[in-house]
Amino acid sequence: MNRATPKRDAVSRRGRTRNGKADQNSMSTEQTSLRGMVYASLFGALTAVGAYIIIPLPPVPITLQTLFLGLAGTLLGGRLGALSQVVYLLLGIIGLPVFAGGKAGLGVLFGPTGGYLIGFVAAAFVIGKLAAVKARPGFAWLCLSLIVGTAVLYALGVLQLSLVARLTPVKALAVGVLPFLPGDGIKIVLTAWIALKLRDRIGGKLP
Repeated sequence: MNRATPKRDAVSRRGRTRNGKADQNSMSTEQTSLRGMVYASLFGALTAVGAYIIIPLPPVPITLQTLFLGLAGTLLGGRLGALSQVVYLLLGIIGLPVFAGGKAGLGVLFGPTGGYLIGFVAAAFVIGKLAAVKARPGFAWLCLSLIVGTAVLYALGVLQLSLVARLTPVKALAVGVLPFLPGDGIKIVLTAWIALKLRDRIGGKLP
């Protein structure tokens, strides 16, 4: 009687078990990754649609682009949030009129307002990373994350605006930031509130 056979069978069974678990983990990772890509694409499309949703508030009417940007960062995290805004930029680059004023094309990124578009990606990343510092961020922490992300967006936007349009930093701030602050404040509060309502439905399903 060969005593080595039961040992080989036990080792084989353990190997199959480990391989089975590895396959399941791999499938789970792929499914999670696919889900994340779907959500990133969805929020990229929502950001594009947000350019056409205009709320007539004084002193400047506001759109909902940055609201969806903030939701992407807070709900998807830094990496997927930034990816969602890359999707938004790609929609405009290929010719869809989703940039400010119905503009489209790669040239817009190099124009006076291109810094704001690049800032969308950076802001979503920063918002997501800051929000993730706490396991379950509260309303105040989400608002803080959104404020910092908005500041990053404006910093890049004002920098390119002043360079391309040859404006002084003070003039660039007066034209490209100050008129939008009241609307941004409203959107930050609204974004944080919506994120708290949706995070267990969306954020809990992502890595």
